[in-house]
Amino acid sequence: MAIYVIGDVQGCFDELMALVDKLAFSPQNDQLWFVGDLVNRGPKSLETLRWIRQLGDAAITVLGNHDLHLLATYSGIEPIDQSSSLYPVLQANDVDELTDWLRYRPLVHYNQKLNIAILHAGLFPQWNIKKALSNANEVETVLRSRQYKNFLENMYGNQPDHWENSFSGWNRLRVITNCLTRMRYCNEEGVMSFSDKGPPGTQPSGMKP
Repeated sequence: MAIYVIGDVQGCFDELMALVDKLAFSPQNDQLWFVGDLVNRGPKSLETLRWIRQLGDAAITVLGNHDLHLLATYSGIEPIDQSSSLYPVLQANDVDELTDWLRYRPLVHYNQKLNIAILHAGLFPQWNIKKALSNANEVETVLRSRQYKNFLENMYGNQPDHWENSFSGWNRLRVITNCLTRMRYCNEEGVMSFSDKGPPGTQPSGMKP
């Protein structure tokens, strides 16, 4: 079995199909691991979601910040207009099924046999994989519960910008989410920077990818 790990698709369905064809991907024999951000920006978020969902166990997907943003717009928390690339998803007759499927995707996937983990953004220096999986599970549990809209309402924001084990409530869930789905750079103490978005080498002194 071959495993192919694919970064942000972001609604670029035609390009994804070209890549899958080039890989000679077989759903019966291979797996695709998607490292978050299936949707937004590209023109075919709806087609992307439908195709990956129908792959079943042949696809592993972790959540990115754009995927969470789709859930927030679906829940009425973040308004969008008809020009948004997410609008066709929200108008689809299967939007309930697609967003419910998305809501049950993990934030971190770890294959113990291969000792490989995938996630969308980053890890705090204080976290190992066990800690990352445990903290991710806290968010996943709320996202899959009846309280998921409350979580999405409190998800946005840049604070806290670092990790402390003593954090609780929405602050704790927000900082876990930001680490796993938004962080690009942090310093050795784990203080995140959300304003630095350039490639490695462009970040301020003391910040590391």
